[in-house]
Amino acid sequence: MRQVHTTDISGELIFLGTGTSVGVPALGCGCDVCTSDDPRNHRTRCSIVLGLPKGNLLVDTPPDLRTQLLREGIGLIHAVLFTHEHADHLFGLDDLRLFPFYLDAPVPLYCEEKVEQRIRHSFDYAFSNLPATHPGATPRLVFERITTEPFSVLGAPVIPIRLEHGPRFRVLGFRFGDIAYCTDTNAIPEESLSLLEGLDVLIIDALRMAPHPTHFGLQEAVAIAERVRPKRTLLTHTSHELEYRATNKLLPDTIELAYDGMRLSL
Repeated sequence: MRQVHTTDISGELIFLGTGTSVGVPALGCGCDVCTSDDPRNHRTRCSIVLGLPKGNLLVDTPPDLRTQLLREGIGLIHAVLFTHEHADHLFGLDDLRLFPFYLDAPVPLYCEEKVEQRIRHSFDYAFSNLPATHPGATPRLVFERITTEPFSVLGAPVIPIRLEHGPRFRVLGFRFGDIAYCTDTNAIPEESLSLLEGLDVLIIDALRMAPHPTHFGLQEAVAIAERVRPKRTLLTHTSHELEYRATNKLLPDTIELAYDGMRLSL
């Protein structure tokens, strides 16, 4: 592997982005949150990265990925895990192009079949039979199919958690040891709730104050936390309707908004 400049994040989970699909600030919006000088109100599109025993695992490739990795000083991703195929979780995938040079191998993408189909369609140039014009012209990728069965990646066990994301989408959350990541959901099936027992940290979707057709509202997310009783709950995929300090004042002591750059110990 080529030498690469990168921050050592072993044993850490970092929130690369905690914002909704349009991010915060939202284009054209002059509300108090979008114009706030509190950096915790500046939210790029949702993603996390984990420093696992055998490398850095990225969860989703949002459109802000390059900026997020530069901000955190992360110069190498060893594998990517996908929750689902929506644009705000997928369309930064081309930013993976440099990593095969460092790995001397394609970047493995762990995903369900429907996510692979979307990637192959949206990034068809990466899978062309035509010879590349030069090294690095397209991302080098290899797919690793996952289901709802537990599996291992980069030396760590992962438990997929089936979630509902509105009436037409079923997505995956993931449990890494005593931390669970459940973005983009507005319903958790009963059998999945049992996978959230005994957590130190639950990371869960909370888009806005009111319920939404495809995302939990604030009180719905709080109700889930009160049911599964993690030691700590962090809310993500939040919109400009939730100001950081004002929202936290409304929440129980064990529940708070996550923010871009926030770090947890694994």
